[in-house]
Amino acid sequence: MCVENTPPPSGRLTRRGVLAGAAALAGTSAVLAGTAPAASASSGARRGEAPGRGGDLVVEGGRLLDPATGEVTEDAVVVIAGGVVRAAGSRGRVGRLPGGVPVLRAHGQWILPGLVDAHIHLNTAAEARDAVLKGATSARSGSTNFYQDIAVRELARQAPEQAPRLRAAGVFVTPDLGDTILADPDLAPLARLRDGVRSAEALRRVVEVNLARGADTIKTRVNERAGLPEQDPLVQVYDHEQLSTIVAAARRRGKGVLCHSYSEKGCHDAVTAGIRSLEHGAFVGERTLHEMRRRGTYFTPTLTAIAGLAESSDPVLAERGRTYLPVLKRAVLAAHELGVPLAAGTDSSGGTVDPIGREVELMHAAGLSALDAIRTATTGAAKLLGLDTTAGRLARGFAGDVLVVDGDPLADLGVLSRPARVVRAGFAVPVA
Repeated sequence: MCVENTPPPSGRLTRRGVLAGAAALAGTSAVLAGTAPAASASSGARRGEAPGRGGDLVVEGGRLLDPATGEVTEDAVVVIAGGVVRAAGSRGRVGRLPGGVPVLRAHGQWILPGLVDAHIHLNTAAEARDAVLKGATSARSGSTNFYQDIAVRELARQAPEQAPRLRAAGVFVTPDLGDTILADPDLAPLARLRDGVRSAEALRRVVEVNLARGADTIKTRVNERAGLPEQDPLVQVYDHEQLSTIVAAARRRGKGVLCHSYSEKGCHDAVTAGIRSLEHGAFVGERTLHEMRRRGTYFTPTLTAIAGLAESSDPVLAERGRTYLPVLKRAVLAAHELGVPLAAGTDSSGGTVDPIGREVELMHAAGLSALDAIRTATTGAAKLLGLDTTAGRLARGFAGDVLVVDGDPLADLGVLSRPARVVRAGFAVPVA
């Protein structure tokens, strides 16, 4: 059984209808209804770019940290106009401030760029807003069941204070789609496949449907899940050839692939197949890390998720978390020392949003310096998402996304999980 003779997904069923259904599921319809008209399918909304409008704001008086250089500026000023940074630096260098613009006073506090969560599952408007409140002003989806992330991405464009700037992954390319088969009529031919989504034709089909609906990236797996006690995360579900098929289908449209992985063989197969980033990767080995450095493959270890397993009430999951976490920390440090690019991601899902600052703390606990740990959630993650000229810094031309914290993050990374104020595209978002 295959889908070789099924016509390609329609470009016309596409984004408007899918977006409407996804918005209803995500609970974003009411918010979107009160905003400016949605952009066309070919617009920046589909590409996850910064919104066409934003707020005007001046942030002044705190210490400004630039993650790219490590430079700290005393008595700093950040001027945001239309959601974009127009000036950032010391008061003396910025000069005269614009009149009639709201001012956020940060005296005695630290100012950083909004953080980036490179692996998160946002299924509802409430989760999207919670992510912003906890400091993630940009993010990459780790997939959703029914394209809710496509709707959240549109919400972020139309009402940026309500959601992180998002790279959407659409639906998971996995052997058993389950109820996700109902996410799109063009997935229906796959329902009769006895072995699930495994053939080259079926794999290409799921990728093509995702891309036709406007996904920015493709999410797949090479191993089973760690968060389900009945599964063994070291069991491989796709081989090198199947992963290569997924990567090739995505690349034909200029998209990358993020791959859920655990075993060393699985990690190596995924990396050599050409994925853009390795997710989780607890047992990634030295030969694979060397290959990742050579290829520029990113490592998103999601330490927060693995640490969460150790706190599970399920004894199988708790033991798995306790076993995997120290192994993963060693892998993170080895990757960093080799020069493998790292990105912070919480893998938040199931209605609970973990603060991305917690992932930064765990990066530090794995052996990274405080500044390098912060970079995994700023400049490093931004580059992975293709946002390296938009997010991760507060400099002229970058997005007006700001985190204000009550303390020196270089001395206490815990302050990142407790932001005093969050600014998203020039709009100050109340955190309490």
